[in-house]
Amino acid sequence: MNLFEDNTSWYHGSPEKLTALLADSWITPYKELAKAFAHKPELISMDDDCSHIKHNGRLPGFLYLVDEPVSTDDVEYLKNTAQTHWQTQRDLRLRLVAELPLDDPPQLSEEEITELRNQAPEGGTGFIGDPDEE
Repeated sequence: MNLFEDNTSWYHGSPEKLTALLADSWITPYKELAKAFAHKPELISMDDDCSHIKHNGRLPGFLYLVDEPVSTDDVEYLKNTAQTHWQTQRDLRLRLVAELPLDDPPQLSEEEITELRNQAPEGGTGFIGDPDEE
């Protein structure tokens, strides 16, 4: 999949009501991942294709769709995120897609949180995913 030639949809999740996304924000082509980020979690667990995601966020959130074309000049890839996160290089127009309750996507259980914290490197970001292959 070429993210910039296949009419990819780009998403952003936030607990705040927005109409535009400022430069230096994060977007993703993975809808479920953006939904999890909308809750401002410390930890996220996901499978390889970002379709099964859990989080430990505590805020209701909003899912947004970037409402204009995104080109390679508009974003910068964030290293070691397995191509799940991109940083915006300019302001982008947003369209509200959904208001999200805390359990969309599902929340991590206390056991899952403990397991993820044990796996996370000290000083890590709380994002558990496959780093880029060198």
